[in-house]
Amino acid sequence: MTPDSSVVGEIVASPFHDERRDGALPDILLLHYTGMTTGEAALSRLTGEGSEVSAHYLVEEDGRVIQLVPETRRAWHAGVSCWRGRSDLNSRSIGIEIVNPGHAHGYRAFPPIQIAAVIELCRDCVARWTIPAQNVLAHSDVAPDRKEDPGELFPWDQLFRAGVGHWTEPARAIGGRYLTLGDRGQPVEAYQGLLAAYGYCQKIDGTFDEATRFNTFAFQRHFRQGRVDGVADMGTITTLHRLLTSLPRLD
Repeated sequence: MTPDSSVVGEIVASPFHDERRDGALPDILLLHYTGMTTGEAALSRLTGEGSEVSAHYLVEEDGRVIQLVPETRRAWHAGVSCWRGRSDLNSRSIGIEIVNPGHAHGYRAFPPIQIAAVIELCRDCVARWTIPAQNVLAHSDVAPDRKEDPGELFPWDQLFRAGVGHWTEPARAIGGRYLTLGDRGQPVEAYQGLLAAYGYCQKIDGTFDEATRFNTFAFQRHFRQGRVDGVADMGTITTLHRLLTSLPRLD
């Protein structure tokens, strides 16, 4: 295997990949945290015998970029997932694992040198595959009932300022009506419609159920990180409106 990106410093081949299905090409860049105690443990799991989990890249805390799977191949990183009504995101994405212990092992801020490397790698992948800004996603965006990564400490705003991804300044929650678990009616239906319009796989039925709450958590972790509580307050809803009105049109 030869590196696909000039930012790659090392190749450690993973056996866990197969062909992209139905002729799919990457139009999603999917970011994860490793959620393990060390980078060495994560690398072992992504390449070691029997795990059947992989990604295209691993970015260490010191900024080293390791390629594990060729970009032309389907790495096994997204799991059961959905975005814009489509599944099998492994066939449609480039997966980047970012070393961080995650919520289960002492979640912490990502070092600046690591984020600089992530930005450089993301910019390269987005340019080469013409990935739309709104398709630079968190694992939690596409699997909100299972995943939290890369979490509310990941600096999506820094990526946006460097030309990667979609972002708007989060609105503050300053009172007003809010929607939460168990609520029903037209305001819930309208909010669900906004989530679905942005890309979340959200049923629109006017009931604020667990699925709606998980999508709200995911949205907040990505776009309204100051308060991640699963409640659709006016700050959350206003931020979602701002994103939709600034959304580039997909071809």
